[in-house]
Amino acid sequence: MSRFYVIILCFVMQIGGWARAQQRIITLNSSLTETIYGLGIGERMIATDVTSISPKAAAALPRVSKNRSVSAEGLLSFKPSIVIANEGDVSKSVIQQIRAAGVKFVSIKPNYSVPGALRYIQEVADAVGESAAGKNLVSRTKVSLDHTMELVKKENQGKAAPKVLFLYARGTGTMSVAGKGSSLDAMINLAGGKNAVQEFSDFKPYTTEALVQANPDIVLLFDFGASSLGGEDAILKLPGMRITNAGKNERILVMNASLLVNFSNRLPDAILALHRGFGEMMDSK
Repeated sequence: MSRFYVIILCFVMQIGGWARAQQRIITLNSSLTETIYGLGIGERMIATDVTSISPKAAAALPRVSKNRSVSAEGLLSFKPSIVIANEGDVSKSVIQQIRAAGVKFVSIKPNYSVPGALRYIQEVADAVGESAAGKNLVSRTKVSLDHTMELVKKENQGKAAPKVLFLYARGTGTMSVAGKGSSLDAMINLAGGKNAVQEFSDFKPYTTEALVQANPDIVLLFDFGASSLGGEDAILKLPGMRITNAGKNERILVMNASLLVNFSNRLPDAILALHRGFGEMMDSK
């Protein structure tokens, strides 16, 4: 290769690196946000959604809205160069408006499995032009996942998997439970538990009858969900709760929401934290 072409190649690479450094990124999901920081480019973030509370730098960023609903005007007001969302989280009309304004919009499809989490990381990295950093983060995450899954398997040997009911709550008027195929179903299984609800897929409204029928050993909630119901004592007073094994033994497990829904680079941390929570619950009563 001639010296002239080497110079041109170096120039092009410098321009590409400069362009990436000038990115103004908005993420619309905590998993996306944490992946961006995991890639080491958190300084390019200019705003994010209400679910993104980790790491601390992300929690300090401006929010694009007060809830999960976003508008094109709200997003464009931050002058982003790229907006990244999970597939299905943003309406087609908003996506069209963002792209019409000349802003890149990328939709990433989450997959609630170990291979899916690794693929998710790489797709986010590719979207922001950091494929090499993505491969590095995938490699590190895989090593950590392999170690975590081996640990869960070893510690669960000879033990019956606890039946776990995940209860999503936004106050007593808004409660639902996680069925098969949901992200929480996958997380429970990876952490060594068994989802107590097998009769349906995704999420369905909570009922006392469903709770009693499921008879979980542990009831799992997000931290904000437990707070919305008034805390552990109030949860134990829900109709039918004391009839279940979880209620009789007061096994109410409260976990950080952003950690438990992260099927990305923090998946090993989430699996281990939930696994440890199961162990403490089952050993304490």
